[in-house]
Amino acid sequence: MIPAALPPMQSPQAPRWQRLWREAVRDAGELLGLLGLEPAALGLSAEAARQFPLRVPRGFVSRMRRGDPDDPLLRQVLPVDAEMQPVPGFSLDAVGDGAATAGDGVIRKYNGRALLVATGSCAINCRYCFRRHFPYAEQTASASGWEAALERIGADTGIEEVILSGGDPLSLSDAKLAALTDGLRGMPHVRRLRIHSRLPVVLPERVDDGLLGWLESLPWPVAVVLHANHANEFDGSVDAALARLRGTGATLLNQAVLLRGVNDSVEALAALSTRGFDAGVVPYYLHQLDRVQGAAHFEVDDARARALHAALAARLSGYLVPKLVREVAGDPGKRPL
Repeated sequence: MIPAALPPMQSPQAPRWQRLWREAVRDAGELLGLLGLEPAALGLSAEAARQFPLRVPRGFVSRMRRGDPDDPLLRQVLPVDAEMQPVPGFSLDAVGDGAATAGDGVIRKYNGRALLVATGSCAINCRYCFRRHFPYAEQTASASGWEAALERIGADTGIEEVILSGGDPLSLSDAKLAALTDGLRGMPHVRRLRIHSRLPVVLPERVDDGLLGWLESLPWPVAVVLHANHANEFDGSVDAALARLRGTGATLLNQAVLLRGVNDSVEALAALSTRGFDAGVVPYYLHQLDRVQGAAHFEVDDARARALHAALAARLSGYLVPKLVREVAGDPGKRPL
C-alpha cells in the first residue's frame, strides 16, 4: 500500500509545492463539506480510508463541482464501501510487478526498458491505483540511496530507456532527482528518460524553477507521461505548468484509465483528448482497468470499451485517439484491445 508519509516538516523557505502538499485534504468529511455534500448518501467507508488513506490537493478539489455527488474528479478519490467487497479475479498484484522486481526497485518487464520505483509517495491517492497494495517499504529504489538500482541498470546494457515511476517520482525533491539522474549519466547504453507523473495535473505548483532547471540539465530526450482521466482536471494553472514543461523540450503524453462513472462515455473521452491536446499533451494510452483488489466498481467491460474506442475514432482525428490497451502480467508489452 502507498504509505501515508508526507514530506518532512519544511521551513518557511521550502518550495511552495511542498507546503501545498502538506495542506492536502486527508479527511472524507472535510472533503465533502468543502463540496456541500452530505456524507450519509455516498457510501463512505472508514475501513477503505484506513487501508488506503484519502489524500487530495486542495487545488484539485477546487476543480470538483459543488453539490454533485457524481462529480468525476470526486469519484476518483473518495473511499467508498464498494472497495471492501471481494470480487473474483481482482488481486493484490494485478500486473505482475512482484515477479518482475528483485527487491532493488527496478522492474524489468519489457525489452529495452527498465522501470524504477523511485518512491512510494503520491500527492493524490487514486482509488483505482494498480499499486495500492505494492510493498513500497521493500521495493523502492531510493531505500539504498539509488545504489542497488543504479548498479543493476549499469550492468544491463540492454536497457536503453529508464522509466521513473512510483508512487510519483516528482514527489521527490529536486536534489534527490538530480542525485538519481547523475548516477545514470555515465551509462552510455541509457538513451532516453521517461517520467510518469500525475503531479503536474493534480499539483501544478510542482513545476517550479527548480524542477525545470533539473529537466533542462538532462542529457537525454525526455518524455513526461501525465495521467489525467477527465477534461475537468485541466485548468489555467495546469495549462501554465504544462507549457513550462514543454519549454524544456520534453514530450508530453497522457495516459488515462477507462473508469465507470468517470469517463465511460464518448463525450467524456473526446473532451479529455481535445482539452489535453489544447494544453500541449498528446493522447497516448487509454488503459482498461488493472484488476486490483478494491477497484472493481470502476470496471468497464471489454465489449463496451471497444465500442467506446471505435466511436471515439470515428469522431476525432487519429492523433487525438489514444491506444486502447490492457497490461497483462507476463506480456512483452501493453496488449491492444
